[in-house]
Amino acid sequence: MALSTKHLLGIKPITGEDIQLILDTADNFKEVLNRPIKKVPSLRDITIANLFFENSTRTRISFELAEKRLSADVVNFSAAASSVKKGETLLDTVKNILAMKVDMVVMRHPMPGAPVFLSRHIPAQIINAGDGTHEHPTQALLDAFSLREKFGELKGLKVAIVGDITHSRVALSNIFALQKMGAEVTVCGPPTLIPKHIESLGVKVSYNLEETLRWADAANMLRIQLERQNIKFFPSLRDYSLQYQLNEEMLARIDKPLVIMHPGPINRGVEITSEVADSDQAIILDQVENGVAVRMAILYLLAGAK
Repeated sequence: MALSTKHLLGIKPITGEDIQLILDTADNFKEVLNRPIKKVPSLRDITIANLFFENSTRTRISFELAEKRLSADVVNFSAAASSVKKGETLLDTVKNILAMKVDMVVMRHPMPGAPVFLSRHIPAQIINAGDGTHEHPTQALLDAFSLREKFGELKGLKVAIVGDITHSRVALSNIFALQKMGAEVTVCGPPTLIPKHIESLGVKVSYNLEETLRWADAANMLRIQLERQNIKFFPSLRDYSLQYQLNEEMLARIDKPLVIMHPGPINRGVEITSEVADSDQAIILDQVENGVAVRMAILYLLAGAK
C-alpha cells in the first residue's frame, strides 16, 4: 500500500486510509526503536532539510531523530541564524537549500499555508511541521497513534480537546484526524477561545470542563497560546485556571479512568497541575516517544510515494 499524496501538508487533504497506513507503519517502527540497534537503512540515499522559522523543541528533535534512525542525511536550518534575518524570502531560502540537492523539506512556519505555497513552487516533498494557527498534522497523527495504543481502536472513542481552540493548530488537525478514524470530539474552553461556527466541523462545543470530562474517554489539554494573542481573551491566567484547569480535585469529582494528553509545552499550574501531568493517567511522555515512530512512518511512506 502507498499514501495517496506525495506531501503531508495537513490532515484535511489526506484520507482515513492514509491515516490507517501511517499508524500501522508506525507500529513496525516502534518495534525498531525498542531494539538494541535502533537504526534502519530505509532512507540511506535521501537528504532531508529541517526548516524551522518558529521555535520548537519536541517536534524538531523528534523529526531529526526519526530521520537519523532511518539513515537519512540531515540538514538543520534555523531562521534566527540565517539570511532570512537579512530579508531573504521563503522561496529564495528554500531554492538555495534545494540547489544543494535536498529531497525532502520538513517545515515549521508562522504563516498559515506556507507549506502549501512551497509545494507548488519546488520539486521537493514537503512535510508540514506546523503552519501558524492552521495545522500540525504530525502531532495529530502521533496523538491518534497514542490513543489507539491505549484503547485498541479509535472508532467510537470520545475525545475532549480543552483550552485555546482558536489559536491551536493541534486542535484543528486532531479534529480532522479523529473524525476520519470514527472518534467523537468535543471542544471545551472559554467562549472567547472557541471559534465561531466550529460546530460546522461536526464537533460538539462545551464551556463546562467537568461536564466535558464526564463525557470523555480522553482529554487533550492545550496550553493558552499567549504568543498568538494580541488582545486579552479572558481576564487573567488565574481566572482561566479556576474554570479550566485539570487538577486532582477535578479528577476526584469525575471519578473515572480518564486518559490525559498534552501536546506540549506544558504550562504547569495553568491548564494542568504537575500532579496530574505526572500521574499514571497521563500518557504525555508516551506521546513524545510515539512521535519518533510516527514521524519515521511518515518519512518512509512519503519517500516511497515520490
